[in-house]
Amino acid sequence: MKLYHGSNVEIEQIDLNRGRRGKDFGRGFYVNPEYLQAVEFCSNVVRRESCGVPTVTAFEFDETALEVLKVKHFEGYSKEWAEFILMNRNNTSEDNVHPYDIVIGPIANDSVGTQIRRLMRGFMTFDAFLEELKRL
Repeated sequence: MKLYHGSNVEIEQIDLNRGRRGKDFGRGFYVNPEYLQAVEFCSNVVRRESCGVPTVTAFEFDETALEVLKVKHFEGYSKEWAEFILMNRNNTSEDNVHPYDIVIGPIANDSVGTQIRRLMRGFMTFDAFLEELKRL
C-alpha cells in the first residue's frame, strides 16, 4: 500500500522522535493514502512554518505488519474518535497516552480543527461538538 507524508522538507528516513506532542493521534509520524490531502498538508506546513518547500514523500507500507502491531481503527468521526483526539491534543507529556503502534482514521481538517478548538476553550459542549461533526 502506498502512503504519503506532506512536509516542508524531504523525508529520507522516518524518525519517530521528531513527532510533536498534542497531535490528533499522539506523537508519531503521520501518513495518508490520499495524495491530494498530503499535498494540502505540506502547503499548510510551509505557510505555517514560513520556510521550506512543499514536499510529498511516498512510502510503501507492508499491510501484513498490521497483523503484529497494535492498531486502532476509526471508521469516521464518532464520539470515540472525538474523545481520542481530545485526549491526545490535551497531552502535555512527551509520551503517548495510548498503547497503539498505528492509529487509522480521519485527521481533523481545518473545519474540524476549528470545532475542536471551540470545544477545548469551552465555547461549545461536547454534545454540540458531536452534532457539528455530523455536518462536516
